[in-house]
Amino acid sequence: MWNSRALHHLLLLLLLLHSFFLIASVSAQRSNISNAWKTLSGSPPLVIARGGFSGLFPDSSKSAYNFAIGTSVQDVTLWCDVQLTKDGAGICLPDIKLENATDIAVIFQNKSTNYLVNGIPTNGYFSVDYTLKDLSTVALTQGVFSRTEVFDGTLFAILTVDDLVKELAPPGLWLNVQHDAFYSQHKLSMRNFVLSVSRRVIVSYISSPEVGFLKSITARFNPKTTKLVFRFLGQDDKEPSTNQTYGSLLKNLTLIKTFASGILVPKGYIWPVDASLYLQPHTSLVSDAHKVGLEVFASDFANDVSFSFNYSYDPLAEYLQFIDNGDFSVDGVLSDFPITPSEAVDCFAHLGPNAKKKDNTLIISKYGASGDFPACTDVAYKQAILDGTDVLDCPVQVSKDGVPFCASSIDLIESTSVAQSSFSTLAATIPEIKPTGRGIFSFSLTWDNIKSLTPSILNPFATKYNIFRNPKYKSVGSLLTLSEFLSLTKNQTSLSGIVIIIENAAYLADKQGLGVTDSVIDALSKAGYDKPGAQKVFIQSTNSSVLNKIKEKTNYERVYKIDETVGDAATKAVDDIKRFASSVVVNKNSVFPRNNGFTIGSTNTVSKLKSSNLSVFVETFSNEYVSQAWDFFSDATVEINSFIQGSDIDGIITDFPKTAHRYRTNNCLNLGKNTPPYMLAAQPGGLYGLITESFLPPAMAPLPPLLDSEVVEAPLPPVSKIAPASGPDSGTKPGTQPKGNTQPKVIACFFLSGLAVLVTCLFLL
Repeated sequence: MWNSRALHHLLLLLLLLHSFFLIASVSAQRSNISNAWKTLSGSPPLVIARGGFSGLFPDSSKSAYNFAIGTSVQDVTLWCDVQLTKDGAGICLPDIKLENATDIAVIFQNKSTNYLVNGIPTNGYFSVDYTLKDLSTVALTQGVFSRTEVFDGTLFAILTVDDLVKELAPPGLWLNVQHDAFYSQHKLSMRNFVLSVSRRVIVSYISSPEVGFLKSITARFNPKTTKLVFRFLGQDDKEPSTNQTYGSLLKNLTLIKTFASGILVPKGYIWPVDASLYLQPHTSLVSDAHKVGLEVFASDFANDVSFSFNYSYDPLAEYLQFIDNGDFSVDGVLSDFPITPSEAVDCFAHLGPNAKKKDNTLIISKYGASGDFPACTDVAYKQAILDGTDVLDCPVQVSKDGVPFCASSIDLIESTSVAQSSFSTLAATIPEIKPTGRGIFSFSLTWDNIKSLTPSILNPFATKYNIFRNPKYKSVGSLLTLSEFLSLTKNQTSLSGIVIIIENAAYLADKQGLGVTDSVIDALSKAGYDKPGAQKVFIQSTNSSVLNKIKEKTNYERVYKIDETVGDAATKAVDDIKRFASSVVVNKNSVFPRNNGFTIGSTNTVSKLKSSNLSVFVETFSNEYVSQAWDFFSDATVEINSFIQGSDIDGIITDFPKTAHRYRTNNCLNLGKNTPPYMLAAQPGGLYGLITESFLPPAMAPLPPLLDSEVVEAPLPPVSKIAPASGPDSGTKPGTQPKGNTQPKVIACFFLSGLAVLVTCLFLL
């Protein structure tokens, strides 16, 4: 039964590979000429697919290997961790304990055994207890719990090394022999197996962490055909045949050269990180190994595992650090996501700091470079400009004393230390602007109060995924008034424009007596933005009333943000938008809707808006892999490319503008039919179509269209006359008690920081 399911899955996968990646018969013209590489041979680094595309499909499955071939550089090398069965067959499985990568514990219940593995008593299911026929009913499964398990339903068969070569004809084959000593204890010979299989198939590389095993076969292999590679484990781990630590063996590279052509090391051997996950200076390992004629391959690359904060959660940046840092290049990388090192090698390496743009999609910042620094601070804005942002954004809030300033939210709790300050007693419940929960709002504090607060970096994925941003710089920078923001941007020649975001204008005018729209118009005029030759100004809002007022009083471009997720737009709604805006912002799910983390197709939203000559900007593009659909392989660059090439959008809004700008300069754009598979847009719904019925999530209801009733609004109310009330004055500083909350009777809370947050609620009379 499972063979028929696997065949059905494979046919769908092959169809997906041809339509999704349109596997190019001619790869991209490599801009990276061989003498530009600092590898030992001067050739581009090798891309090694660990268990195939194991970041998505079950490790060592036929689909994982097939997908790796279809999405990687043409000379990709497939990695097989070799285990031996009771009858001596060599199978590809990532772990000596079969239950970590298969469903064997379900098929052979309560049949685990205990053996010594490298001297350590280990309980589990081992291949030495089963013949190849026994394992024919066992299916491969996804062994990493944080990855999707939906493809387990395909019931992939365990492959032998011969199956892998016969059925897939890999461009290169790498056999890793991790436990020769263990199999020898069970009277099974890895040496005999690799010698035998090498007479039937071409093996490009054989690696092992055991010196004795490599020494036993070195005389039998021609390094021009098969290279032997010594694999280093942890520096304090002991190599079984010499009883030396791998750290001590690292000091004797000339010895290793006597039985191997290269070394495979954890990436931390080359670029160590400190306890806080920040990069330390690189070691001399690569240059030392190259001096004695050893190639260096780096392991442990996975897009969905947290790595150094220096890379800003961008896996492509990490690969480039190892292959294009100006000092050295490793000779290959071992990856669970081979698409990313493929694009690194072929498209992004050696671009240089002055690489020209090959794509004109606008890059619009989201609170500056807020993925790296606190939102809307001077530091975040300056970094966004350096990172290549085209349009810098300022979401305008207004203080109690009427000063417009840039902040990501009207609720200061979200981006400052206000909840830990003496102003915490100003917490209030205001459903009109924050439907759930309490906030400490900008109009409750004067600008002097606000600028005394410490900014806090936004961590949108902390609560659900425990993913935090750049902790070393989580509180740097200062918030800017709108006039300070305009002074910063006005003379920046790299910027093509700015976007001023106005929200909650009706509430502020009616209930707080604050005219935010007029304040914005006045600040722009004073800064000279209403004069000919100034940078383009976009005014963005979710409220048509705001944009209509801007239209009445200025000639600035107007951007309407659709804050709902929609699958289409009614013609009347689009016609209404056209009356007051020239551009529209939609979220990513309004373009490629998702179900259970997979895209399920495309909507009509973009095409409907574009057909009426409305520009479309999409938000929010973040580097963190949890923000992306599975279809984009935990790679922000794949996601950006898929939206730009696959949906005809005009701009992307991102909190990591460096990633987006680098994309526009890569060497694999505008190649037409020669575009390599790793730089073609993902097919929306392609992976979803591979999920077997039993693993499919419940069907989603169709996304609603945007209706005219959701667009049309009454005009903004006039700014009300509210008598000044006593409250925290401009002289109040953190650590002193403000005079009290002058809002009408509301609920207020006092916040204390620490391992737990203590909230004491009281009613103010």
